[in-house]
Order: sequence, then C-alpha cells, then structure tokens
Amino acid sequence: MVQTCSDSSAEDTMPWRVESLNFDDIDLECAAANEDLMLLLCACSFIESGSDLYTSNLVEFFKGDTEICTWLQNHWEPEELQHGHSLRAYIERVWPDFEWEASFNRFFAEYSKICSIEEYEKTRALEMVARCVVETGTATLYRAIRDACNEPVLKQLTDLIRHDEVRHYKYFLHYFNKNQKIERKGRFAILGALVRRVLELRNDDAEIALRHAFQSRYVGNRKPPVGGLKHVSKRVNGLVRRNLSADMCIKMLLKPLALPPRIHKGIHYPLAKFTQHVLFR
Repeated sequence: MVQTCSDSSAEDTMPWRVESLNFDDIDLECAAANEDLMLLLCACSFIESGSDLYTSNLVEFFKGDTEICTWLQNHWEPEELQHGHSLRAYIERVWPDFEWEASFNRFFAEYSKICSIEEYEKTRALEMVARCVVETGTATLYRAIRDACNEPVLKQLTDLIRHDEVRHYKYFLHYFNKNQKIERKGRFAILGALVRRVLELRNDDAEIALRHAFQSRYVGNRKPPVGGLKHVSKRVNGLVRRNLSADMCIKMLLKPLALPPRIHKGIHYPLAKFTQHVLFR
C-alpha cells in the first residue's frame, strides 16, 4: 500500500542512511578484482548523482499536483542522491586514486544537455508509465549487481538501493493509476509508452556515464583493457544479463497494462526475452 506524503517533514523519513554502512569492512581485494563491475558502479553513481536535474524536470512536468511534487522533492530526490553518494563512497574506498568528482562533472556537462522535459511522454499518465519502466530497470539492475558480486558491503548496499527502487516503482504506479482515472488511456497507448521507454533505457545516459567512467579510470599510465570501451560494455552487459531476474522485470513492466490473466500469461515469455535482449544485448 502506497502512503502518500503531504508536507516537507517527510524528508526526515529516509529508510536508511549512508552513515549506517561500514565502509571499513569492505574486502578491498575482492572488490578491486572485478574491474568491470567497478566501472558499472561508477556509471550508476554518476546517473544517481544527477537526480536533482531529473527531479526539477519532473516537478515542472507535474506542476500543480502538490501530492506528486512533494513526494518527488522530499522523498525521491534525496533517496536517489543518497544512492549516488553511497556508491561514490564505495568507489573512493576501493579506488582511492579515481577522480570521481572531476569525472562526474564531465559526465554531467554532457548528460544535462540531453536530459530535458521535451523528452517526456505527451501526458502525465503515460509519463508515469515511463517512470515505472525506469524504476523497473534500476531495481532489476541493482538486484543483478547484488547477485553478481562477492563483496559483502556491496551486497548490502545494492540490496538497500534495490529496495528503494522497488518502493519508488510502487509510488510511480500509484501516481499512474491516479492520472489514468482522468486520462483513461487505452492499453495500446500504455504499451507504446512501455516499449518506447524500454528501447530508450540503453541509450544516452548509461552509455555516457560508462564512457566517462572508463576514460577517467584509464588515464596516465594505467593501461586500458584489451578491446577498449566496446568490449568492457559488452562484458558489463553480459554480467548483468547472467544475473538478471527477467521474471521480476516483466511482472513490474506489465502492471500498468492491467491485463487479464490469460493474456498476461501469453505475452510474459516473449516480452521477457525482448526486454532482456534490448537492455543487455
């Protein structure tokens, strides 16, 4: 059950704090052994740390809806920024010579040019469908990272973030249903928004973030891996794909469609294969 928020005091209700994590317990040798996974964490930390820009765009898009805007500003944004902060803290402990801030600034200078309200769906209900897709992608990504890694602190951290993303998804689904009562969009319109956002998940921000992480890691005397960024990207996608919970992903994606059980069962498998191929081919 989603509990809506109505005042600024809600910002004091963070479900966890980065201070609760003991980064001194990190198995540094284990963490540093997986270079590809560390690059993926860098990319994730950049995207999460740019959430304030995304929040301002969403607040502008949903201007006039106090309930949604309050939740975005007092809950979603601080929790997303905490994800970025905690991932940065982890990275800087494992890779103390990685210039995170300079790398993030270069990423954000490029990313901010493509992160605009013009890219949103045409209506509020359909934009909430798109938000559900994004939260589905992040929840399944952090679950995959948790299952792929052997380092205990990273397992704990990614599980905390995963829980946040699943909860965020429930809010966006709630707000979709709220707007859908007004707009009454048909299933084909909803499916169109779903497919468009799934196809966009691998574009732009993730690729920009991984590129900047790669370029910052392999500067000076550090030799880049064989095959360069292209091969690293393929290995990262393979790592995620091997640990991806396609079942969880599709169940979350299909909820806005409110399909009858018979139809839901019929399209579940082909949609799972399509999503897995598109996101992590």
